[in-house]
Amino acid sequence: MTMPTGTIVLTGANGGLGTVLASNIIDAKDYHGIYTVRDVSSDTVLSSILRRNAVRPTTAGDQQPVHEMVALDLCKPSSVREAAAAINTKVQSGAMPRIQALILNAGLREAHGQTWTDEGLDTTFTSNYLGHWLLTLLLLRSMDKESGRIVVIGGAVHDPLDPCNSINRAFVEDEWKQILVDASSETVDAIAKGEWSASPANSANDPRGLCGIRRYGAAKLCLVMMIIELQNRLNRDPDISRIAILGVDPGIMPTHITVGDHGWLVKSIITFVMRILAWKNPDGLMRTPQKSASDVLAAALSVDPPIGSTPKSVYLNGSQPKPVSGEAQDDEKRAAVWRASVKYTNLKDGETVLVDWA
Repeated sequence: MTMPTGTIVLTGANGGLGTVLASNIIDAKDYHGIYTVRDVSSDTVLSSILRRNAVRPTTAGDQQPVHEMVALDLCKPSSVREAAAAINTKVQSGAMPRIQALILNAGLREAHGQTWTDEGLDTTFTSNYLGHWLLTLLLLRSMDKESGRIVVIGGAVHDPLDPCNSINRAFVEDEWKQILVDASSETVDAIAKGEWSASPANSANDPRGLCGIRRYGAAKLCLVMMIIELQNRLNRDPDISRIAILGVDPGIMPTHITVGDHGWLVKSIITFVMRILAWKNPDGLMRTPQKSASDVLAAALSVDPPIGSTPKSVYLNGSQPKPVSGEAQDDEKRAAVWRASVKYTNLKDGETVLVDWA
């Protein structure tokens, strides 16, 4: 068996799009795979796949892991730091090659109700954005400095004005057509603490879960902002300036985030209808996880158009370039979210190799 050409780190590998991505990476056999999950002890589809593809022979005649799961709770900064430290140690020791692609796939949408972290931050905000932001900055030291890529999983929901949001109708009223009304710290704090579009105590007052969709969109906006903001900072850093960060909108897929907590019959019907629509128009609004996984891996690894060899700040709807929202392009708002991220994670000098991190 050939030795891996690089490492791919994938967050949220235990369900939906993540499981398909992991399976495709495993099948490729060219990469060392690191798959992050909250609970590595749970017996899942992913764990059974990994058991069948556990090791590869080395030139010394022994065995080494081909793919492995790493525990990661994106809502806990301590867990993010522990996972990043474990990965960085393996790269620095030569136990695995440098990171060719870091795919920020893990996501959570609270359909009804709302929860907070121990630090008092909204779980949707931390699991979709803040944990990913911290993980990325900590892992920059292990990225391939010549061709490494960071791939953000975005979505139309990051832009309240995107016509695709007509299907969820979460942003119809004027008060929701802008997520960050200004670049003040108070405005960013309202997003981070879940005060913006807070869910009512009684879910009957929000039967369609629109509050949760809006908070999910706000977290995705922060993640999409990172594409531009981090790339600008990478470009000013000669040692790691060739690392590219880009994003992919995977469309609407029949996964738990979309289907939610409906009963099995309703879920089955929704999934069937969505798959039919995706089959009729593979590049349309509805897509299968298989199609979206192919688009994400192309963004992570391909050097062909429209990706190219250095796809800096590229945002794709599937496989086609698409502009990010006006808010994501706002320099002041992006800077405000970045400053808040440093504060919320308590990032310290020396934790990241990015020079312009503060």
